[in-house]
Amino acid sequence: MPSRLVSVLRFTLYVFLFFILAIQITPTHAGSIPAPVLKWAYAGCLPDGGAFWCDTGWYASPAVADLDGDTKAEVLWGGYELFALNGENGTIQWSGPAGNRIWPGVAVADLTGNGSLEVIVGRGGDSLTVYNSNGAVLWERNPFGSGEIRTLAVADLETDGQLEILVGRASGGSNNQVNVYEPDGTVRPGFPARRDGEDGYGWGMYNENLTVGDLNDDGYAEIIAPTDTHYITGLDRNGNQLLANAAVYVNSDHNDNGITTWAEVGVHVDHSVDVIGYADCGTEHRPNFANVAPAIADVNGDGVREIIVPGDVYNCGIGDPDGDLYYLPWIFNLDRTRWSGDGFNWTALPTPEPGSGPLSQDYSVIENIAVNTVIADLDSDGFMEILFPSYDGRLHVYWLDKTQHGNWPYDVPGSGIRFASEPIVVDLDNDGHAEVIFTSWPEKTNGVGQLHILDYLGNSLHAINLPAPSLGSSTWNGGLGAPTIANIDADADYELVIGTTHSGAVAYDLPGSENARILWGTGRGNYQRTGVAADQPAALTLIASPPSQGVEPGETVVYTFALAGTYEGTVSLTDNIPTEFAPIWSENPVTLPAEVTLTLTDPHPAGSLIPGEWFTFEITASGGENVQVLEINLLVGGVKLFLPWIGR
Repeated sequence: MPSRLVSVLRFTLYVFLFFILAIQITPTHAGSIPAPVLKWAYAGCLPDGGAFWCDTGWYASPAVADLDGDTKAEVLWGGYELFALNGENGTIQWSGPAGNRIWPGVAVADLTGNGSLEVIVGRGGDSLTVYNSNGAVLWERNPFGSGEIRTLAVADLETDGQLEILVGRASGGSNNQVNVYEPDGTVRPGFPARRDGEDGYGWGMYNENLTVGDLNDDGYAEIIAPTDTHYITGLDRNGNQLLANAAVYVNSDHNDNGITTWAEVGVHVDHSVDVIGYADCGTEHRPNFANVAPAIADVNGDGVREIIVPGDVYNCGIGDPDGDLYYLPWIFNLDRTRWSGDGFNWTALPTPEPGSGPLSQDYSVIENIAVNTVIADLDSDGFMEILFPSYDGRLHVYWLDKTQHGNWPYDVPGSGIRFASEPIVVDLDNDGHAEVIFTSWPEKTNGVGQLHILDYLGNSLHAINLPAPSLGSSTWNGGLGAPTIANIDADADYELVIGTTHSGAVAYDLPGSENARILWGTGRGNYQRTGVAADQPAALTLIASPPSQGVEPGETVVYTFALAGTYEGTVSLTDNIPTEFAPIWSENPVTLPAEVTLTLTDPHPAGSLIPGEWFTFEITASGGENVQVLEINLLVGGVKLFLPWIGR
């Protein structure tokens, strides 16, 4: 028998159960959110005797920019024809006619760094067009030779001040799904990709199926592009494939060349099936990524960005779409392994909510859902939430604990089937709790969708009918694409701009929103449409270190609190600690950021206290409408035991 080394570690354990408790922050939502007020509608439509004729609008999210340098904002949107609209009243400043629809969000960027903005539009008919700030066409390209451009993003791939344009192909074909153009319209060397003959699997990209950002802080961007398969294409700035963790996914090295790429590793619900490399269809389910828009975000605030991709899980023994079951999100690391951190483990996926199956996937009944991922910290706890609409007629929000809090998922109200657009996330009253804003659309019968504003827990604050459909177009109206929040006029408040299916572009005033905090303010998170979540500091955070302590009777204990956030006023600290503990704050009130201490002296006489006594106190930090509450714990006395710890 092998010898064993028995180590005895003496440590102190209180008989009175003393667990170091996690901080429980309970933010308080203060104030009310005023209802949006219609500012203008039917922008970009042709007037006809007091009514309007409008082109059909699709999934494009509007952009807002001062194109001509007159300090006045222009709104850029269109269903087929691109319109630059005056923000103040919705009148047309210029337009870019075309016969094919605009699916992806209109992009705006200074491509060359010369101070002049360009407008970039992807359309059907395999059309990519770049306009200057006056509406003149700088260049047009057909990136793939066929199909539709539904995927569009603009990014500086190597941090040289020159922005590249990335597009994806919405048509069949296992390779060449992603193409990249330099600002002058030349194809970037190495593209299109995945290249012919390379390892991996893929197909078309039928939504805004791309996110692009620097995942490892090396100054170079990575491209993540899920396709109409259960595979995800990963590319570097030059079109070379990203490598998966070869040790974990060795079974997916189908060519036995010692290299495993992202596009070789199939995605399944169970990670063990990913590792094995193939599924037992009928019992081991997998997703399809045809209609999903991925995102990049630092979900837990540790300085490392992750990749978030929702997928349409289906029974591959039946096939897609007949075997479709539900949408769930995946979180990946750069090496394609599944993410875990800060006590959260996404190796196993969340449990799907009951009733998550498709209500319809027939666009003759209702226009299909576009499952666009949104990443934002709704509750200012330092961790991001994952938002996406689904074909179950609900808007889903997952916390990193893999559950949906409050009233999430939110059922889109209205008669018949209703679907939700990509939401935006804005803390309208800057109280530390973000509101979720989206539009909806009905079935293709009589009816109109709505503009919805929800609180961070999925409770409806406002649901306002969108304008009636225009003449000769349809009997229904809705908003398929994400709204955009921006200041489009001369007042201090923000406005919402919405592209609708049958009432043109529409704008709403947001009274009292001048101090709003924008977390995800337009389709794909920004006007470059990259799907990258900006790191968003909370208005006010409060952390105790440690939150639980123990002392002997009559002794003194010191708690340390860190306060941070974007709030610029003074923050007051209050507590419910009895006066016999003689609480003393080192500083109060404070301005952010701050570190303060709280000293307590136990009122019991010196000596033993058996059993021990447990106290829980509440600490509140208040600044304006921002409130954070946490609990601290104190154990006084108790009996100490010495227990062995045995190791080998």
